[in-house]
Amino acid sequence: MDFFDVLTMMGGLALFLYGMHLLGEGLSRASGGRMEQILEKMTYSKWRAVLLGAGVTAVIQSSSATTVMVVGFVNSGMMKLSQAIGIIMGANVGTTITSWILSLTGIESGSFVMQLLKPSAFSQIFALVGVILLLFSGKEKHKNAATILIGFAVLMIGMDTMSAAVKPLADVPEFTNILLLFSSPIPGMIAGIILTAVIQSSSASVGILQALCATGAVSYSVAVPIIMGQNIGTCVTALLSSVGTSRGARRAAIVHLYFNLIGTIVFMALFYLLHGAVAFDFMERAAQPYGIAVVHTVFNVFATCLLLPFSDLLEKLAYLTIKEDSVEHMAVRYIDEDVKALDSRFMNNPSLAMEQCRKVICHMADTVQESCREAIGLLERYTKEAAEGVRQLEKDVDRYEDVIGTYLLKLTGKDLSEKDSRALTLYLHCIGDFERISDHAAGIAMAYGKMKEKELTFSAKAQEELAVFSRAVLRMLAISEGIFQEENADSLYEAQALREVIGELGAQVRKRHVKRLRKGKCTVELGFLLADIVTAYERIAAHCAQIAVSVVQVWEEDSMEMHGYSIESREKRRDEEQFRTLYEGLRQEYVLP
Repeated sequence: MDFFDVLTMMGGLALFLYGMHLLGEGLSRASGGRMEQILEKMTYSKWRAVLLGAGVTAVIQSSSATTVMVVGFVNSGMMKLSQAIGIIMGANVGTTITSWILSLTGIESGSFVMQLLKPSAFSQIFALVGVILLLFSGKEKHKNAATILIGFAVLMIGMDTMSAAVKPLADVPEFTNILLLFSSPIPGMIAGIILTAVIQSSSASVGILQALCATGAVSYSVAVPIIMGQNIGTCVTALLSSVGTSRGARRAAIVHLYFNLIGTIVFMALFYLLHGAVAFDFMERAAQPYGIAVVHTVFNVFATCLLLPFSDLLEKLAYLTIKEDSVEHMAVRYIDEDVKALDSRFMNNPSLAMEQCRKVICHMADTVQESCREAIGLLERYTKEAAEGVRQLEKDVDRYEDVIGTYLLKLTGKDLSEKDSRALTLYLHCIGDFERISDHAAGIAMAYGKMKEKELTFSAKAQEELAVFSRAVLRMLAISEGIFQEENADSLYEAQALREVIGELGAQVRKRHVKRLRKGKCTVELGFLLADIVTAYERIAAHCAQIAVSVVQVWEEDSMEMHGYSIESREKRRDEEQFRTLYEGLRQEYVLP
């Protein structure tokens, strides 16, 4: 093996690793975050969690990625440690699918059908089709398919390149002597740990081992301990991802380590005891790629079947390793679960990150709605505590906007799908509108606070008018929040019609106040406070309408020319029967006394 063979091997390794990255990325984007959402929701059965973990990992082609996501879920509080254990175990089973795919390179049959199964026979076709889709199709699903096909082709080409480059090593005595060192369980296991820890992918390290089988110098006595070590080495990624996280997240990472460590120790102890008693004759044979896949699969299935019944003990062991402190145990400190849901680890999967943002914004919207209800409720019953509650809610909404906005801005640098790009634009607009609504709610509370401080009260007539006005505004808020959460235009006409009715109500309230002022039934000071409240109501309605229109434009028109859309189409809408019917019905429903 000369210098150029070494360069070829390094180039093949680079292609192999890049192809694996492309394949995983394409599969993840094609899933649109659905796999990850399933992980979050369907994990209440141990065996179901195992199956889900295996299935998701088989799809995204990375047990490390699955485990890191699980660490993020536990850190955000969306998943309990008990739920995470089954997924972690299943991920180890699911990752074996990669080794089976790579084992296709070892097919040597002369049969035409069998030769067709070799990657060298179809990987070039995959690459050609992928490039054609990438260059000549603008559809996102076609681009995702192209990434998958190209990734698979590059992966297999890299695998073949590595295999061809290392074949001359069979004639190098030094290489054979080095391999003999790894035939002992402990040195071989350490070598597997180091290799996988450096690459941070057990699938990749197993693939490299399968490529070395081309030399014919790698026996099963060498391969078995290395594979065992590879399963321990893959824990490094999860452990690194848990640094600086909550105790729950660190426990999830440590469970992954304990699972592989205990499984490896038990498997190796049983295997070598049987080998000592029976003397497996295959141990000295040259390992084949499919044989590596068999060993890899048998170990992970064995470890899962062995330890799943004892998952509760693994959980207790994790708690013993990472203990609770007194503050956490007593729940003294405040933990914002919504903020924790925006975990930075999710950014590696933009679809999942966007889904988390949507959920948190929905909670933000609920908080905004609560602040408006509380502020408007001060008209009938003012208390200092209730007013302070509104101000606190406004601070919470401000924090929501800051955290979500920062998270979304970081996501702009990621490779977003067309759908996620639209969602990001929508969310940035909407969190601003929601924050402004909470500001107006705080302004309403402040106005009622001034009235309480100065012992002022609205007339009975003015209170009745504000009660009707308030019901309309709260309904407007509920409609806009519903449109945002459901992402549809079913209630858009109602929102637009109600917006105009609210505008008319505001004008009527002001007109009636002027009449009372002229008759001496109201004071100028009360008039200013009433004007502030009416203005706040109108602006709340305006922001609600903007949210509703934004949702429709982003999801149906891919445009954010919101004001042009609403103003230019206003007169046209008046001629539409549906809008006119809703408008007239709402005018009759919200009539000032």
